[in-house]
Amino acid sequence: MRSASHGTNGGGSRVLPGVSRRTVLRIVLALAAVTVAAVAFANWAIRRRADGLVFEDALAVPARTWAIVPGAMVHDDGSLSEALEDRVDAARELYALGLVRHIYVSGDGGSNDEDGTMARWLVAHGVPASAIVRDGVRYLTRTTMEDAARAGIRDAIVCTQDFHLARSLAWARHEGIDAVGVVADNRWHDHQAKARLREAVARTVAFVELL
Repeated sequence: MRSASHGTNGGGSRVLPGVSRRTVLRIVLALAAVTVAAVAFANWAIRRRADGLVFEDALAVPARTWAIVPGAMVHDDGSLSEALEDRVDAARELYALGLVRHIYVSGDGGSNDEDGTMARWLVAHGVPASAIVRDGVRYLTRTTMEDAARAGIRDAIVCTQDFHLARSLAWARHEGIDAVGVVADNRWHDHQAKARLREAVARTVAFVELL
């Protein structure tokens, strides 16, 4: 008796009725290419919004009323992560140079008390407590800028790492804040490669939300 062939023909094995594996592979590759292109375009568009607004040198930054410092990790022992220390140090320098009059620190005010830890670090390094405003309920870049605008901040210098500045400025300006950014990269952090990859995804999400 002749056995019937199952799932094969000249076009390759089939994974669905009438659809070969080769066709499925082509579809998957096409979808992957579209996804990569969409992420690349979204990242380009967000970075484009920051053109001319990012400064490497604090002395080159135009003066603003406020510095905004987005939160980052605080260790269980209460010490700042290297990334967060670089951010608050950039704000401290701006204040010392007279380029800002107030510093807005934003972070999760829960168990690790990000904003409180940031404020205490600044006071310990010469910034008067009266110049610091804490926002201890936010840990997203978008909500940080929403709250800053709601608090009456109309112009600011955002202090964060280079890879995070474009999205931070996009959200700040979306909220009506005349914002520029200063790069807070005093050192290379062990987690930066992972953070940059995560930021690429975050920029894509921001691009869609900002639309």
